[in-house]
Formats: sequence, C-alpha cells, structure tokens
Amino acid sequence: MKLALFDLDHTLIPIDSDHAWGDFVTRIGWTDAAEFKRRNDAFYEQYKAGTLDIAEYIRFTTGPIRRHGPGASAEAQARFMREVIAPAIRPQARALVEAHRKAGDALVIVTATNEFVTRPIAHSFGIDELIAVDLARGPGGWITGEIAGVPSFREGKVTRVAQWLAARGLSFGEVDITFYSDSRNDLPLLEKSQNPVATNPDATLRAIAIQRGWRILELFPQEENA
Repeated sequence: MKLALFDLDHTLIPIDSDHAWGDFVTRIGWTDAAEFKRRNDAFYEQYKAGTLDIAEYIRFTTGPIRRHGPGASAEAQARFMREVIAPAIRPQARALVEAHRKAGDALVIVTATNEFVTRPIAHSFGIDELIAVDLARGPGGWITGEIAGVPSFREGKVTRVAQWLAARGLSFGEVDITFYSDSRNDLPLLEKSQNPVATNPDATLRAIAIQRGWRILELFPQEENA
C-alpha cells in the first residue's frame, strides 16, 4: 500500500485551525475575550516550542462547546467552516491531495487538533480517514473535555498510525508512506516515513530537513507559516 499522510495546520491549510477556532468562539461571544485570548495564545506558543501539555490544552479548548452543548456547537462549527476554513483552503493544497488520490494512494489526515474541529475540514478535502485527537464522551454522549485513547501528538502520531495500520492487517514495514508536515513536533512520524516532506516547515524542521536531505515543499510561498 502507498499511503499519503497529511498534517493539517500550516501544512494543508496556512492557518492553525485549533487556534483559529479559539479566536472564532471568542468573536461570537462564547468566552471572556481577554482571558481566553491570553491562554489560547500561550498554548499556541507552547505548541510551536514543542512543550504543549495536550491534555491540559484539550480541556481548555473544548470548554466553550462543552458549555454550549451539541446543537449550538454544531451551528458554530458550520459557521466556522464557512467563515474561517473555506477561505483558507488553497488550490495548491487541493491539487496536492488530488495528485495522491489520482495515483491511487490511501489518504489520511493525521493531526494533533481535536476531531470536533478537524472532521469537517477533512471532509472538505474529500478525505474520509482522519487520525485526530479523539474526545471522550460522557453518559449523555457529549464531550467531557478529556482525551479518548492516545492523543495524535508527537510520538502519539506514530502510535495512532500503527493502530490504523494494524486495524487493516498492516504494519509500517508493509506500506510506503509519504508524510507532509510543517512541524518539529512531527519528527517521530517523519522519521518513520519512507518519504518525509517538510512542508512550509518551521525553522527547526527546515534545518533538520536540509541536514538529512529531505524534500522541502513550499506549498504557501506567499503566506506566513509559523
């Protein structure tokens, strides 16, 4: 099997969807604007630095939807897709995905952003297979703020891809993986891939890619990618 894995934020889209969701729920009045922005920005800096506590962040970022419930959250999710995500999807990103689809590769988005934010984005690219941070559900079926299973973050991405392969009777040694990512946080999975592609890479990943001779793809050359 040939497998094309795509990180999402700053890889397939030139924004961080998790951070953008936080800004969005603040804009629609679901949070205390100053305090939420302060904490959201701080978590984002921790992510970029590779020091993020993913469990703490998930509890924080799911707070607004947990408080507002499924109905209002679904409406906000659809509006977020229309107003924030759809304008951020670039033709060159769609073309990259379609080239792998045309080649017959299996397509999977592998992201450290939670499933609530990313499932509609994956669907917008026509990708059904999503490995994201799965959210635990309570007795009523709604999000609790905790993580279900292994979070798809840093080394957890390797674990989750291994689980995805095992469910299909496969292992890393039986697939040819091309993995696109912008982030130093994804080094564990990049190193497991036969074809690692540093895509709009951060400074640390760019230096590593140059040193190791990995392909560097500037998918959004005119846009800022952190």
